[in-house]
Amino acid sequence: MRRLAGALAAGALLACTIERHAVPAADLVLRHGAVYTMDAQRSWAEAVAVRGGRIVYVGSEDGIAPFVGSGTEVVDLAGRMVLPGFHDSHAHPISGGLTLAECDLNDSTTRAGVVAMIRWCATAHPDRPWVRGRGWALPIFPDANPRKELLDSLVPDRPAYLRAADGHSAWANSKALGLAGITKATPDPPDGRIERDPRTGEPSGTLREGATALVSRLLPERSAAERESALKLGIRLANRDGITSLYDASVNTADLHTYQAIIGEDSLTLRVVAALEVDPTAGPGQVPGLERLRERFRSPLLRPIAAKIFADGVLESGTAALLAPYLGRHGDQGHSNYTPASLDSIAVALDRAGFQIHVHAIGDRAIRMTLDALAAARQANGPRDARPMMAHIELIEPEDIPRFRELGVIADFQPLWAYADDYITQLTEPQLGPARSRWLYPIGSVAHNGAVIVGGSDWPVSSLNPLDAIQVAITRRATDAPAGPPWIPQEVVDLPTILAAYTINGAYAFGQEAETGSLEVGKAADLIVLDRNLFAIPVEQIHGVRVVRTLLEGKTVWNSEEGKGGRGE
Repeated sequence: MRRLAGALAAGALLACTIERHAVPAADLVLRHGAVYTMDAQRSWAEAVAVRGGRIVYVGSEDGIAPFVGSGTEVVDLAGRMVLPGFHDSHAHPISGGLTLAECDLNDSTTRAGVVAMIRWCATAHPDRPWVRGRGWALPIFPDANPRKELLDSLVPDRPAYLRAADGHSAWANSKALGLAGITKATPDPPDGRIERDPRTGEPSGTLREGATALVSRLLPERSAAERESALKLGIRLANRDGITSLYDASVNTADLHTYQAIIGEDSLTLRVVAALEVDPTAGPGQVPGLERLRERFRSPLLRPIAAKIFADGVLESGTAALLAPYLGRHGDQGHSNYTPASLDSIAVALDRAGFQIHVHAIGDRAIRMTLDALAAARQANGPRDARPMMAHIELIEPEDIPRFRELGVIADFQPLWAYADDYITQLTEPQLGPARSRWLYPIGSVAHNGAVIVGGSDWPVSSLNPLDAIQVAITRRATDAPAGPPWIPQEVVDLPTILAAYTINGAYAFGQEAETGSLEVGKAADLIVLDRNLFAIPVEQIHGVRVVRTLLEGKTVWNSEEGKGGRGE
């Protein structure tokens, strides 16, 4: 293993020191493992000791004995891998948990499957006033535009509202459209689009972006108990997948109350940075209110220190903001939720107030506008350790790639999306053409230009499991695909690079690299045990690796070998 000899030598030296100076026994010792520390040298070790929630030893097997006492839990790893806990740098745990309690269409990969699931949901819950849910895939419907007539046939007796998997479109039946007053005469809202029948002009049943709110505002409010249960479930699944730190990418006041409630029950078993929702219509005047929320809800495990800006939509439905028109859309360049001036002004105000700015930007025009706005904030307020993040960044104009490093912008990719699935081949590439499509998800180019890259799931949009995304980042192929040529091979990254994205780089993005993100003496014992060494298996098998155990501050929050978690169960 790389640098193992150096780590063993250091461990032996420490062992000699320990012999002269007795140390208290550890609470937990992991030994005979493949420990990839993610320290600056990317060192390997064989054993780890934990006491009082902190790491007190990382090194060779020879140096671990003094840390073993009568009360120490000793785990023989038998060659299994130890890593720092994963950081998911963009997820939505509350909405993800709620999705699992609704009509969950995420696993329905065909039109027939979606139809069958909706029919089952309507039949199984006749008492619910709405049939609501999420997860239908855009490519399984012509033009990503499911029709109200089909939904009427499945749910004829009450309103139905089903969000797409990406959260940027929704499907409504006639009763829901009627309750919302959406007719042929209803204009598109400034930030959205009502899809219409090309012959009659009547609403077809599909709503994009801000138009979804015309119906969603009528949905029954979720109870506090439902929201708390959903968040606990989301956290439970995150711990199962080895996630010890999560960036909640868009929270409102109700979400913060939900977090506060489970903190009071000692049920928050990961570190959370929360990004407060920014209203694109409210301007800088909303910033003092966001500051009050930041101070009111801050706690050791929950830090609402970020602010979330939605710059544009998504490519598949033609709502992402592009520098050049979509092909076949009659000169349409998509839509930005901000003018350049308004984006600059809110970025300057948020930066001045000390917020970490977190921006959803997918199209190349939205990305350029965001880079310009972050440059304007630096110029207006002076340089600081701001660590702004840009999420999704699907289509980047090549000349803008170096600006990520120049401006200190953290590139928050969702690597699981970086392969040629139906979203790419049926909806995205045909609207861009081959020249622009070459620059889709340019993870390798951004990394090679020296920017900090991190990884997020955007769950419930896609799998929460970081190992799925890690494999795709390396192969640029579906997780179930055999070995073969990668999609856009120039943009692959290697295993050490993408592991850093989910560990030490993630910790940097969260502002907690001194506390976690690597396995070093003095840091918090946020770590995971995998059933196999990722460096010792074919990359096509990475998604099949399982998390055996997850620890947060030395406490077990997931243990597959016991069939249950620790604190928070």
